[in-house]
Amino acid sequence: MAKEECIATWNNGTEDISTLRHRRTASEKSQSSQTPSTHLSEDANTDSDGQSSNDTQTSNGTTSQWHHRGIYPPCNETRSTVHLILVVVLSFSTRLYKIMEPPHVCWDETHFGKMGSYYINRTFFFDVHPPLGKMLIGLAGYMTGYDGTFPFIKPGDKYEHHSYWGMRGLCASLGSCLPIFSYLTVMELSQSPSAALITAALLVFGCISISQYILLDPILMFFIMGAVLSMVKFNQQRYRPFSTPWWLWLVTTGVNLSGALGVKFVGLFVILLVGLNTAWDLWRLLGDLHLSLVDIAKHLLARVFGLILLPLFLYVTIFAVHFVVLNKSGPGDGFFSSAFQSRLIGNNLHNASMPEYLAYGSTITVKNLRIAGGYLHSHWHLYPEGVGAKQQQVTAYLHKDYNNLWMVHRQDENNDLGQQGSSDLVHHGDIIRLMHKETTRNLHSHLHEAPLTKKHFQVTGYGINGTGDPNDLWQVEVSGGRKGDLVKVLRSKVRFLHKATGCVLYSSGKTLPKWGWEQVEVTCSPYLKETPNSQWNIEDHINPKLSNISLSVLKPHFLEILLESHIVMIRGNSGLKPKDNEMNSKPWHWPIDYQGLRFSGVNETEYRVYLLGNPVVWWINLASLVLYVVMIALASVALQRCVPLNQKRREQCWVLRKGGGLLFLGWLLHYAPFYTMGRILYYHHYFPAMLFSSMLTGITLDTLLQSSDLLLRPPYSDWLLRAGQVVLLFSILYSFYLFHPLCYGMKGPLAHEPGSTMAGLNWMDSWEF
Repeated sequence: MAKEECIATWNNGTEDISTLRHRRTASEKSQSSQTPSTHLSEDANTDSDGQSSNDTQTSNGTTSQWHHRGIYPPCNETRSTVHLILVVVLSFSTRLYKIMEPPHVCWDETHFGKMGSYYINRTFFFDVHPPLGKMLIGLAGYMTGYDGTFPFIKPGDKYEHHSYWGMRGLCASLGSCLPIFSYLTVMELSQSPSAALITAALLVFGCISISQYILLDPILMFFIMGAVLSMVKFNQQRYRPFSTPWWLWLVTTGVNLSGALGVKFVGLFVILLVGLNTAWDLWRLLGDLHLSLVDIAKHLLARVFGLILLPLFLYVTIFAVHFVVLNKSGPGDGFFSSAFQSRLIGNNLHNASMPEYLAYGSTITVKNLRIAGGYLHSHWHLYPEGVGAKQQQVTAYLHKDYNNLWMVHRQDENNDLGQQGSSDLVHHGDIIRLMHKETTRNLHSHLHEAPLTKKHFQVTGYGINGTGDPNDLWQVEVSGGRKGDLVKVLRSKVRFLHKATGCVLYSSGKTLPKWGWEQVEVTCSPYLKETPNSQWNIEDHINPKLSNISLSVLKPHFLEILLESHIVMIRGNSGLKPKDNEMNSKPWHWPIDYQGLRFSGVNETEYRVYLLGNPVVWWINLASLVLYVVMIALASVALQRCVPLNQKRREQCWVLRKGGGLLFLGWLLHYAPFYTMGRILYYHHYFPAMLFSSMLTGITLDTLLQSSDLLLRPPYSDWLLRAGQVVLLFSILYSFYLFHPLCYGMKGPLAHEPGSTMAGLNWMDSWEF
C-alpha cells in the first residue's frame, strides 16, 4: 500500500481508501482509452443519486466495492436470504413455543399485566417508567379478548379463564425480532453472512425467557435494536443524501428512538449512541470540501428534524394518549398534586365542591407540595426501640387513605363535641393542634433526632383523645401571607412552625425501612428556608357548617401535567433503593452470568422458571469482549505503522474498527452507567447491553476464523475455518439443549436431586434453579 494511501486510510476511513482506489482505476482506464484526464472530476463522476459512476464499474472486482456501497455479491445475497429465513423461523418458533405456560403470574407480570388492565379500564396509576410499553400490553390484551378484570395480585396466581396469551404473545413477537434485527445489523456492518449468522445464533438460543412473559424488556429491546438497525442502514445511504431511502431510514431511526425512550428511560442510552454517531457523521461532512456550507446546513437541519423534533413530538404524543385514556381516578392519584387529581373522574376533587377557607373543627388531609411528597399520615404503629422516642409514627403516604385524616383544633381546645362543631376560620399566624382522627393522638415534635435525616427532629403522634402537651402546638403560616389572612383550601401554600422548637414540618422524601412500612419520612426541620418539602396544602376539607365552592378552576393544562409526571417518575426511580433482605444484583455479576432471577416456583411441586442467560453464550460473549480489545489494538497499530496488508486483511481491520467500534460503544453505553446508579438493580438490566455484546461477538469471532489463512495454506485454511464455525455453532446448539428447561420451565426434582432435568448443570453455586 502506498504511503499516502495508508495515511488517508487511517485518517479518513474506508470510504477514503476506496475513493483513492477508484480514482486510480478510473485514471488508468482514462489513460488507456486516451480519454482526457480533465473529463474526470476531483472526486470521480457521479450519477443523479450522488453515487460515484466508477462504483458501477467492475474494473477490479474487489470486494471492497461491495463493502464501500453495501452491495452484496449475488452469491452472498442468496446465501444471506436463506440464512435470514432460517433466523426468522428459529426466532419465532423458540419464543412462541409453550407461550401459555405456566398458566399463572410470573415475576413482574404482577406489575405490567396489572397496568395493562388499568389501560383497558381507563384507571389512572403511577409507574416509574414512561407509558408506551404498558399501553402496548394493554392494547394487545384488549385486541385478544382480555377484559381487564384479572387482579394480578401476586406471582403464582392462576389465570384460569382469563385471556392472557395476547399480552405474552406481543412480548414474544417483539422479542423474536431481536435476532432478526441483529442479523441484519451485523450484515450491514461486516458484509459477512457468517458473522451475521453467528450473532443470530447467539441471540436465538441465548436469551429466550426474557421475551416470553408480560414484561417491558422485550418491547424496550425491540425499539433499541430497531434504532440501531435504522441508524446503520442510514449510514449506508451516505452517498445518496436526501434520496427516498435516506429519508426513510432517518425517520425510522427517530421513530425507534421515541419508542425506546417511551418504554423506559434506559432508552436514553441508545439516544446517546445515535447522537454520537450523528455528531461524527456531521463532522465528517464538515471536512468534505466539495460540500458547500448550505449543503452542510441542509444535512444538519434534516437530522435535527428526524432525530430530535420528530422523536420529541412522538414522545409527547405518547403521553397525550396516556392522559386521555387514563381519565379515571385510581391508585396513582396520591403521587400527584391536587390540581392534577382534579382532572380525574371519580377523584374526590373532580368537579368537587368544598369549603373555601380552613376552619376550626374541620376534618382535612394535608398534602406536601414536593412532587410525590405524600399526605401527612399516621397509624397505630410506634417507632422501634432506638429510633427517637418510642411514640406513634408519623409519615407521608403517597396513597389516599383513611389514616390521612386530621382534625383542626385550637391550641387550648379540649376534645368535646360542641367545640368540634365550631366553624371559626383559621388565619395566618394562628396556633393550632392537629389531631389524628383514627388514633386521636396529636401531631407532635421534640428534640429527638429524626429516623433518617439526623439533623432534623422527630415527628410523632402523642397524647390520647386530643390531650397532649405544649409540644403539640403548631403555628400556621401562609406563604406570602400577612396577619389575619385566611387559609384557602388547595390554593394556599402553608407551613406548620413548631412553637416549642422553632422547626418546620418537613417531608424529606426519604423512604423509611420496613418498620415504617416503606413510607416517606416526615421530620421537623430547623432550617426555615421555604422549599416545597416544607410547604403543604389543604386538600380534602370537610366541615358541614361551611358553604362550599366549586373546584373546577383547578384543572391544569397539558404541559403542566406532562412536566409533573416526569418529575414524579424521576423521583420514583431515584427512590428505588435496595431494601433490607431484598434480592439485589451487582453490575459485575451480569457479564459472567453469576446469578439469575427466579420468575416462578421454588419447590418440586411448582412450575419453576429461572431467568438465566445461556452460560455458554454469555461466556463466549465475555471472552469475545477481551478478544476484541486485543484485536483492535493490533489492527490499529498495524494501520498506524502502515504495515503492508493485503486487501482482505485491510478490510478486516476496518470492519473491526468501524463496525466493531460502534457495537463496543453501544455495549459500553448500555452497561457502564449502571455502576453509577444507586437504585436497586436486577439481572435483566443487562439484556440491552447483551444485544450489543452478541453482535460484537459475531464480528470478532468471524474475523478471527477468517484469519485462518495466517496459520495454514489453502485448502487447509478453509477446512480450519469451516471446522471452527461448526464447533462454535454446535457449542451454542448443544448448550441450548442442555439448558432449555430453564427457558421453558420445569417440574419435578430440583437440580441437586436425582432425576432432575438439570442434574449436573448447576455449574456455579450462585445459580438457584
